[in-house]
Amino acid sequence: MSFDTMSAASEDSIAEDRGYRNSLTKIEPYGIEHIPDVERHGRPRSQFFLWFAAGMNFPIVVLGFSAAYFGLPFWAAVLAILLAGVTSAAGMGYLSAMGVRLGIPQQMQGRGPLGFIGNLFPVAYVNVFAGVGWAAVTVILGGQAIALLTDVPFWLSALILMGIQLGVAVIGYNLIHFLQRILSFVLVVGFVFITIVAAANGRVVNTANTAAEGFNGVGGWIIFFGWFFSFIVAWMPFASDYSRYLPNTPGNRRGAGWATMLGNFITLAWMGILGTVLGSVTTASDSIGALKDVMGPWAPIGLGIVALSSFTQNFLNVYGGAISIQTMGLPVKRHTGVIFICVASYLVALWGQGGFNEGFTAFLNLTAYCIAPYVAVLVCDYLFGGRRTDRGLREVFDKSRKFEWGFVAWAVGVAASSPFWMSSIYTGPIAAAFPQVGDLSYYVGAAIAVGVYFATRRLPRLARGKAVAAPAGQETV
Repeated sequence: MSFDTMSAASEDSIAEDRGYRNSLTKIEPYGIEHIPDVERHGRPRSQFFLWFAAGMNFPIVVLGFSAAYFGLPFWAAVLAILLAGVTSAAGMGYLSAMGVRLGIPQQMQGRGPLGFIGNLFPVAYVNVFAGVGWAAVTVILGGQAIALLTDVPFWLSALILMGIQLGVAVIGYNLIHFLQRILSFVLVVGFVFITIVAAANGRVVNTANTAAEGFNGVGGWIIFFGWFFSFIVAWMPFASDYSRYLPNTPGNRRGAGWATMLGNFITLAWMGILGTVLGSVTTASDSIGALKDVMGPWAPIGLGIVALSSFTQNFLNVYGGAISIQTMGLPVKRHTGVIFICVASYLVALWGQGGFNEGFTAFLNLTAYCIAPYVAVLVCDYLFGGRRTDRGLREVFDKSRKFEWGFVAWAVGVAASSPFWMSSIYTGPIAAAFPQVGDLSYYVGAAIAVGVYFATRRLPRLARGKAVAAPAGQETV
């Protein structure tokens, strides 16, 4: 397939100049296309503010709250949070740098190693499902906070939150970055206040509570670690979405990587430790109720901050979910996809507001089980599959490549990890037989996917037809 033919296809590989630049009010005209050099703009520090604001959010506090369920001593909980944060945030940083170089969304990169049809499976479940699910999670928490503050019923408060988030996500990339930067400063003040009040009323317990309902020794620590690790893993299919407009220079790639890593790590550590403190000083059965108890007369301020923080994460959830819909090849504009994700997540929030905590961790687990092998294949393909060349970029937009060996690596990784799954929805036989070792699914799935990738990478391609050839002298991106 020639480059001219590909440019005339429904999905352009290199999009034309549409005059988007730094506009905050113009609806973003690009979806899954490669961002042309003329439209590249911004600075790497924008990645810090974007992910820092997204992390200043109550779902991470919910995870920290669960340390009391496992009976973990404070020092053990903090160690798990810090280790999970630094390892997963480093992965996010690398994926963000990939976006600067390739100029396309993370999920589109999956078409390279998996093929067009092969990529539909993880995108349909992992990304569309995750976009809807995460948006619903955040709306539930924000809606519950507003409901505790006012007499507004949950259905209305959730509708208001979702309506604002829809408007911002429709306008797109530039406005999201602008608002995330502003909300970073606002939420820092709010969460510093919440942290001070929680620390003043809280206590640090450095002994294990063997009578805790979920106490499982080292296994409980591994599960707790895995929840924090998987929280950032769940963001990984979207990392490049928010860095793909940056000019492709070595300095910007390094800067975006470090800024993304720091933004994710700092907030995961801060919010996670805050949740651990909240869980140790209250008898409330849910994290929002615990916050209200700990804040005392300051509860309205704390709940208001939680409601405000729901925006920073859901701007990304609904935007990324819309990119997922386009990646699947559906003939819709990006802003139409945003509307679909918002409506679907609002309905899920209405359905799932009861029994939230258990459903949240189950959703987090099942999503990460599929994402970990997917990300492992993407990184291997980026490093060893020639994706950084002009030819490799064009292959991403070639729909005639239905399946590639990367799909086999991903599928085998997911299937092989299933005996290790540990979830309220499904527990695998190995996890059931050895609960004391905790949940090892993410690591097993990723390791096996990498092994299968290298075992198959030199085999004949699964896709029929010749690979897309690059024009002479344009071999590197």
